[in-house]
Amino acid sequence: MNEKYIITIGRQLGSGGRIIGKKLAENLGFSYYDKELINLASKESGLNKEIFEQADETPHFSFFDNFFDVQYARNYLVNNNLFTIQSEIIHSLAEEKSCVFVGRCADYILRDHPNCLNIFITAEKEDRVHRITESEKVSEAKAWAFAEKVDKKRKEYYNFYSNKVWGRSASYHLSINASVLGVEKTARFIEQLAREKFGM
Repeated sequence: MNEKYIITIGRQLGSGGRIIGKKLAENLGFSYYDKELINLASKESGLNKEIFEQADETPHFSFFDNFFDVQYARNYLVNNNLFTIQSEIIHSLAEEKSCVFVGRCADYILRDHPNCLNIFITAEKEDRVHRITESEKVSEAKAWAFAEKVDKKRKEYYNFYSNKVWGRSASYHLSINASVLGVEKTARFIEQLAREKFGM
């Protein structure tokens, strides 16, 4: 495969986006990157992995809002450097091979890539809560509170670094509710779209 094809996935917590991304990568023979990017960024930069984990999809606002807060300004500069490191790795991987990237503003970072399909995945509240309670072993109330907290963080991160709005359909090629078809069929639906778009 000479051409390099990219699928990026934005997702609400508990929507099944990560599972769908893995299925797409497996079915299309693409490489898959999600949390793996943290390990790569750590290895590439020589920085401790925990530094990237703490900054992972975390919003960073203008330090002029807290100009006299030295620690805030330091965190602002460090986190933006981490974003730059991760962006360079995403660019490098996209040049080497076909990939599925989950989160981390990959659609914006690769906005000039000629063969990129950008997807946003949502799901109904009950399905999201069910997945989170299963994976995190928490109550439904805590699961939903966690989902809202994580989605808020992802939205602020995405809106800060991109010129688009997280979750808004105009920001992506396709926004899809995974509860309509279920995870398996949603993955197949997106796979077919990718094959049509890329001429595979």
